[in-house]
Amino acid sequence: MFNNFRFILRLIKISSILAKYDCLFLLDHLGMGSIPRLIAKTLLPKPLKSVRGLRIGERLSKALQELGPSFIKFGQTWSTRPDLIGNNVADDLAELRDRLPPFSINDVRGILRMSFEKEIDELFLDFNEKPIAAASIAQVHFAITKNNEEVAVKILRPGIEKAFKQDIELFKWIANIVNRTQKYAERLKPIEIIKKFEETSLLEMDLSIEAAAASELRENFQDCDFYYVPKINWSLTSRRVLTIERVNGFSIGNKNTLVEEGINLEKVVENLLRSFLIQVFRDGFFHADLHPGNLFTDKNGRIIPVDFGIMGRMDVKNRRYLAELMFAFLTRDYDKVSDIHFAAGYIPSTQSKQSFALACRAIGESVLGKAANEVSIGNLLYRLLRTTEYFQMETQPQLLLLQKTLVVAEGVARQIDPNLVLWEKAQEIIENWLTENINVKMKTEQALKTSIEKINKIPKIIDNLDLILNEYSNNKTKTPEQEIINSKYQKKSIFNLNHWLIHIILFIIIMSLIINN
Repeated sequence: MFNNFRFILRLIKISSILAKYDCLFLLDHLGMGSIPRLIAKTLLPKPLKSVRGLRIGERLSKALQELGPSFIKFGQTWSTRPDLIGNNVADDLAELRDRLPPFSINDVRGILRMSFEKEIDELFLDFNEKPIAAASIAQVHFAITKNNEEVAVKILRPGIEKAFKQDIELFKWIANIVNRTQKYAERLKPIEIIKKFEETSLLEMDLSIEAAAASELRENFQDCDFYYVPKINWSLTSRRVLTIERVNGFSIGNKNTLVEEGINLEKVVENLLRSFLIQVFRDGFFHADLHPGNLFTDKNGRIIPVDFGIMGRMDVKNRRYLAELMFAFLTRDYDKVSDIHFAAGYIPSTQSKQSFALACRAIGESVLGKAANEVSIGNLLYRLLRTTEYFQMETQPQLLLLQKTLVVAEGVARQIDPNLVLWEKAQEIIENWLTENINVKMKTEQALKTSIEKINKIPKIIDNLDLILNEYSNNKTKTPEQEIINSKYQKKSIFNLNHWLIHIILFIIIMSLIINN
């Protein structure tokens, strides 16, 4: 009862901020009933004049910005769900600026002392007290280690974990109300959304997890000359502190600087897209926060990413689905697009393949029919995900995150090179990945089929071998001719048995590989 009262008071405060930015329409979706909505709209502040004429997404972004860290993060999470809130609102929420005033150097010293049981001067030769960036979860300082290495030190904001947990409890309370009162809850699944948000937020507030993500990405590209991931300093990394090699490069969001430095813009774009597609299709592990502030380049056009708090994963099944899907779209084989969805089990067999293929043709022709440099794979994927709703395809969160990341990556690439023909570069990488992986799969399946056929014959071989041995033991006196014949027969049988045993071993190895994958 006390919690409900506390949540209601908090909701009143939130509503007053929503009212300032003309966002009380959100109350219509909370199942509050008409009387509370009427009271809220009567008693709460009138919208600011400055928000008149702004889009819904722009007004909502301003409100979330004022509500604080957890609401900013929640808005950024919703920006990855254009299937639910629409592309325009999602784009506006993606522009949310996660910036807050920096916390004091005394707080920084305290966190470092708590994490490493040493004073700041014992850990670093030099530590810049002025942060280069301050966001809702953490802020970043430049420093020099005792080994004379230049590093960036990311430090968790004091009290952020407690503040997040309190707001998440409120979100859960609201989600339960929506789940009980709103018809759209069955499709939206608000409780699951909040649980996922809680999980990802808590992980993001453990900086050792972010360090591990950077380490994995670095390992995936350790021998690469066009993509460089800075090295983690694990001796100065903990749950509340992340220390990473300082990046010396140029932000790819500053095109004028790139031109002044004589950097090959076409090479930068190619390296950016190539590295992203390799992450998705080869590794199934990709950087999912590709706004310009997180991407740098050196003078050779090599891409250097930073900030690894938001990462995406794709299992082999989804990678193959996506690769085949993109290739079928790019070659305008819409029947194949339809077959892929039904074969993967994403769309129920009760739906019509022909109707879905026709819907895919409508998407493909409208997107691919544009000028080559205007074709957006991210937009194509977005429209497809919206269309699949009508054919009862369940939401695939990892595909939604990928779609949003792809849209951002395309936008960054086109800021540098407006004439970029993305689908040509994508088609080559996707085709190569499909060729390599499907060929391996086909060979594995053929070897498995052959081994099963051989194994099915094993009982007959064993019976024949038993017969030979019985005859040999029962017939102790043999002529020299019989000895020669029996000897040859036994050798042949033993050879055949060894042949079959090899297939048994091969079968076991293949099955182990399949299970492990």
